[in-house]
Amino acid sequence: MVKGRAKVVFTCEKCGFESLKWLGRCTECSAYNSFTETVKVAERQMGSGGGESVRQNRAALSSNKPESIARISSENFKRIRVPIGEFERVMGGGIVPGSLTLISGDPGIGKSTLLLQVTAALAESIGKVLYVSAEESANQIKLRAERLGLAPENLYLLAETNLNLILDHIEHMKPALVVVDSIQTVYLTHKERQEEDLALGFGASGFESLGAEINSAAGSVTQVRECAATLMRLSKKLHLPVFLVGHVTKEGNIAGPRVLEHMVDCVLYLEGDRFHQYRLLRGVKNRFGSTNEVGVFEMRGEGMAEVTNPSQVFLEERQAGAPGSAVAVTMEGTRPILVEVQALCSQCYTQMPRRTTNGIDMNRLLMLSAVLSKRCGLGLGNQDVYVNVVGGLKITEPAADLSITAAIASSYREAEIDSNTVLIGEIGLSGEVRMVSQLERRLAEAAKLGFTRAIYPKSAHSNGRDLKLPEGFRGVPVATLAEALEKALTDSGNSRRHKPKATQEKEILPNHTQFDEYGNELEKELEVSELGDF
Repeated sequence: MVKGRAKVVFTCEKCGFESLKWLGRCTECSAYNSFTETVKVAERQMGSGGGESVRQNRAALSSNKPESIARISSENFKRIRVPIGEFERVMGGGIVPGSLTLISGDPGIGKSTLLLQVTAALAESIGKVLYVSAEESANQIKLRAERLGLAPENLYLLAETNLNLILDHIEHMKPALVVVDSIQTVYLTHKERQEEDLALGFGASGFESLGAEINSAAGSVTQVRECAATLMRLSKKLHLPVFLVGHVTKEGNIAGPRVLEHMVDCVLYLEGDRFHQYRLLRGVKNRFGSTNEVGVFEMRGEGMAEVTNPSQVFLEERQAGAPGSAVAVTMEGTRPILVEVQALCSQCYTQMPRRTTNGIDMNRLLMLSAVLSKRCGLGLGNQDVYVNVVGGLKITEPAADLSITAAIASSYREAEIDSNTVLIGEIGLSGEVRMVSQLERRLAEAAKLGFTRAIYPKSAHSNGRDLKLPEGFRGVPVATLAEALEKALTDSGNSRRHKPKATQEKEILPNHTQFDEYGNELEKELEVSELGDF
């Protein structure tokens, strides 16, 4: 290849689309003000004779040959065990040699802290581990390691942003694992590779394909894509596990091109409320294990501590017998987790009642509120409804619908839910309770934590299904939401459901405007004192 003439192109930082002129709006991804100017150096092909000789040299130098899958041995290709159990669970039972893993999350959520603990633990068992930081100095990382009580001899720190220099250090040091923190802050500048560099696999498919140099800044679409591709080739060629830390945008997506998530083998998200101490490590992509696995950690002064029984942690401060409180059993990957769902209904004095959620989708709450009003007769049109999932956990699966609706009805009617009862089921628009997956595993987890009663879909016993309940556990199958609420809510002295309907509609403070269940203003009713004596 021979250098050609340089030309200026404009590249979209969101999707990588290239244009010869600047555009205010990308025609591919519709992003605004996302084009940046880059210099692209064209490559001129050699003649036919020269090209043929180059191809022959490449084939001769390449160490990769086609092999039959039946002859490929996997005996020496074992997973690397991680001393941190929650991290190992999300990785599918260990780290696969030659894997490229991307871990992302909000700023300050604990990505660097978690990886520092993982690398320190692995340095004691697998040998040299290289931690590359492009955002902090080695002294700053050392201070954090001292705070966490970590000082392994085989953990090496490198503060560098130039990926070419980082590759040179990896080549000479030959570590057993590498961490790059972060992929958006390192950059790659082309340099001519020597013959010894071909041993690392950076021949015609490596730096030569990038052109003479890369002039874009670190964090751009081009740099993120090419840096990740370079590390991917290094990882596969040397069977070296590599971890990449990724930034997120204000929308919560991984910064950089979408192809970054396609390149890597595993994508992990570290999430959680910054005002809560619990963090969830969620696996959304894993080529070597189960997807959507979750590891639970607690952020402490000494670092990230494993939470081996998250259900007990999320329920330890639960107030038994409080109206508006229900227990849901949600599946996070292969692990059932019990969480407390709280709801509060309060009188609305505005024309538009509020619907506020924390931990569940807002549209899901609007749908469940409509089902409660239409199918169960709850007058939520003049009620502000607030729903909260305790502990900062986010519930996305519909199996928590029954517990959410029960908590709302409990708060509205001031009726308690039995403290030993869990509610499992999806709610349809017709008010039916639908079947959910892995019901037996959910019930077994509830029984381990001392619950003795569960309300679940009646269809669990239909079509020849044999549902096995834990010993001493009582199941209450229901077909409709109205039936479930009748079974779940217990009598209490101040329950609104025992009062006349007219009394329920007038339970508001005097001298305030009244609204019907749809938020329409009602005419003021005259009191007896205003009618006078007859």
